[in-house]
Amino acid sequence: MSALPTRRPFDPSDEVFRVHEGGKLAVHATSELRDAADLSLLYTPGVAEVSLAIAADPGLARAYTSRRNTVAVVSDGTAVLGLGDIGPLAAMPVMEGKAVLFKHFAGVDAVPVCMETGSIEQIVDAVARIAPTYGGINLEDISAPRCFEIERRLQERLDVPVFHDDQHGTAIVALAALRNAAVVVEKELTGLRVVVAGAGAAGVAVSRILLAAGVTDVVVTDSQGVLGPDREGLAPHKAELREVTNPRGVTGALGEALSGADVFIGVSGGTVAERDLIRMAPRAVILALANPDPEVHPVVAARFAEVVATGRSDFPNQINNVLAFPGIFRGALDAGARRITEAMKLEAAAAIAALVEHPTADRIVPSVFDERVAPAVAAAVAALVPASPAGVVRPGPYAVR
Repeated sequence: MSALPTRRPFDPSDEVFRVHEGGKLAVHATSELRDAADLSLLYTPGVAEVSLAIAADPGLARAYTSRRNTVAVVSDGTAVLGLGDIGPLAAMPVMEGKAVLFKHFAGVDAVPVCMETGSIEQIVDAVARIAPTYGGINLEDISAPRCFEIERRLQERLDVPVFHDDQHGTAIVALAALRNAAVVVEKELTGLRVVVAGAGAAGVAVSRILLAAGVTDVVVTDSQGVLGPDREGLAPHKAELREVTNPRGVTGALGEALSGADVFIGVSGGTVAERDLIRMAPRAVILALANPDPEVHPVVAARFAEVVATGRSDFPNQINNVLAFPGIFRGALDAGARRITEAMKLEAAAAIAALVEHPTADRIVPSVFDERVAPAVAAAVAALVPASPAGVVRPGPYAVR
């Protein structure tokens, strides 16, 4: 595991530890067990009838098991938040927190599945073997570039939605924010010059969703500079990204990329010098999304950009994945989706952006506590799911509790 950031000494009386004591999740029954009659229905002998029916028609599992509303939050703890490779046990509090968000915002029952890391093949096989229990797989905090291949292989192998939130959740909310930021600065989304700092999981997904949304001038940088025509020996995911970005053939460091740029999107965890920011175009937009420390402090960013957003809750315009993933899975589960498609991601971003009727510099995305968000995203996703074949059971929307 990588070296850990410095933290204050462990203090069990600290509030942050007290709220996590005993974990943040529990199991509760949805049917009452009051007497022998209930027992005979919920367990033996009655349960055998349900099991036999599912054995004859596996599609019935969606209606008669918890699978219809349960998502596995899968991580090997190799890329947790800003903490890095801290392992599966230390990842558990984060995955439990993710499950709390699933339940609170969309009524989805999510189960942390933290596993020892291994090869791509081992992880894919392990997830595939437990997949029958779940209606969806949310991949979380798995290091790049392994995460790309793991997601791809699971999508090919499983018949339930597989969604790597570090990639696509970030991308969806960033696009929603940029749609409204473009309105504020009075520029066309498709004509923006965008610089994405970071070519890991989030950087790749953000770049690709912007291209899918019609943004034609996207330049990506990593710790070595611009992914340009002069770069050799790139990792496969970076080489593929270079082929579809940087239409002007920009080379050099981040400063060169930012010259004349309308938008900076940071998903790298690095820092940006003021001498580089001053090179941006008038009425610029800065989305500095690294947590807990943005690439540019919002106060500094405001000197160079008209619209500033971060991943933090203590400044305006929090770009938080919770605006996306609960509704994504709510819609997918309700509609019986087998995939989360690129079209669904674009529509989810549009749905989030539309909830801000009159965008301003201080409000380009809705609050994470806006109760309209998850239903709007769910509806956008479900609308793109093909109708069920005749005879397939598809329950209606599961109530948010």
